[in-house]
Amino acid sequence: MKSVRTISATAILVALSASLVAGCQGTPNKTPSTGSENAQTAETKGTQPSQPTEPLTDQKESTGDETAGVSSGNTSASSEGTIEKSGNKAQAVSPESIQVLVNKQYKLPDSYKPQDLVYPDVPFLFKEKIEKRMMRKEAADALQQMFAGAKQEGIMLAGVSAYRSHSTQTTLFNRYVKKDGEEAAKKYSAEPGHSEHETGLAIDVSGSTGKCAAEDCFEGTPEAVWLADHAHEYGFIIRYPKGKEAITGYQYEPWHLRYVGKEAAGEIHDKGITLEEYSNTPTA
Repeated sequence: MKSVRTISATAILVALSASLVAGCQGTPNKTPSTGSENAQTAETKGTQPSQPTEPLTDQKESTGDETAGVSSGNTSASSEGTIEKSGNKAQAVSPESIQVLVNKQYKLPDSYKPQDLVYPDVPFLFKEKIEKRMMRKEAADALQQMFAGAKQEGIMLAGVSAYRSHSTQTTLFNRYVKKDGEEAAKKYSAEPGHSEHETGLAIDVSGSTGKCAAEDCFEGTPEAVWLADHAHEYGFIIRYPKGKEAITGYQYEPWHLRYVGKEAAGEIHDKGITLEEYSNTPTA
């Protein structure tokens, strides 16, 4: 009987040892699973908040770098499509380009000044050789040809205002704001850096008498009609056409011409579009 009890006690001890070993082996099996789930959860939590914001932030910063000299207020975008358009337009805003797009959204660098300004040999409403008589050489040559072509058809043109420096545009715009208020001034005058006159490629034109120069009554005059029909033949467009105010951001100005080259001017005229539409850029 004594030996049986000894064997039973031994058997019990063996059974208990086996149970303890099995329990110890089972515990580590749960730990890797739990640890892996925690790591996955932490990774997901770390990634989720950044997904909607980081790519858009990067695009905004990239657009800002690419659009040096472009109004920062226009870099905000609600979709990738808008950002892409801003990017495309920004790439087109090269100050030296004949087709540079300058409007209420996109501006020239404050320090920009054309390096090939000359005095076109055409009549102006004033005699002094001052900055507003100047244009970039290619545009000036085209202007001379256009004035000569108009003269052959009995249309006597005169220049009113061409190039303006950044400082001049600043003074002019501030004067209009003081006179009519900022909201009203922006309908007919550009903020500094946003004026086409600063490119050296734009000019306001009138008849040789100066009647209705840069005024609404210029519309319908023989000079205005001739310019609308023939300016594109010399590389110029009516930059702010009637019915396109929502696109250009400015009221109709039949006297404001912009040189873009014959090919672009021809297409813009034939299609009845604006420089914004031709450039496939966002509206003003």
